[in-house]
Amino acid sequence: MTINYPNGRPFQTFTTKHRAQSHSTAGHGDRGMSLEAEINQSNQFYQAQQIAVVHKKPTPIQIVNVDYPKRSAAVIKEAYFKQASTTDYNGIYAGYYLDFDAKETTNLQSFPLANFHPHQIHHMQSCADLGGICFALIRFVRKNEIYLLNGPDLFRFWERQFNGGRKSITRTELATSAYLIKPKINPLIPYLDAVQAIIDKNKGE
Repeated sequence: MTINYPNGRPFQTFTTKHRAQSHSTAGHGDRGMSLEAEINQSNQFYQAQQIAVVHKKPTPIQIVNVDYPKRSAAVIKEAYFKQASTTDYNGIYAGYYLDFDAKETTNLQSFPLANFHPHQIHHMQSCADLGGICFALIRFVRKNEIYLLNGPDLFRFWERQFNGGRKSITRTELATSAYLIKPKINPLIPYLDAVQAIIDKNKGE
């Protein structure tokens, strides 16, 4: 089935796009799971333990071409996203609204800001302005490192590129500005530990 963005560009799924990257990752990445799959499994654990309820956002799709090879079966041949997607996940934890995106890069020393779309940043800024906790989970595939970058820091790096600054975030900058997430068995990606640290920090300010 062909799925296209509103501008007609073909859509490549996250899982398909990063499957080769995930298989080449060392450590817990040897399971061949994409970042998205690991987050989904972590969210299932959090919900089962009544810690948080976080879901991947569905994206509305408009079907434009359907084939009927059999009377009892229909095959979708072509579809389009009705609107540009915002972020990957949202939910609630400890009374706080969460909204975040997950990104991967095969770069060794920097994360390109081009991985984000302007409307995604604008969406997170709007949520943060209303008291939500917004962030990005960033994986360096070849380093097998996952960082949680809090919204305000992400927005700062995003604006920097429009003021003559670099168009990427270095690993060194993430090491000092973000939270390094160390994998566990359950949950696979314990990102709520970092979220709790953000909450505690905000309370202390």
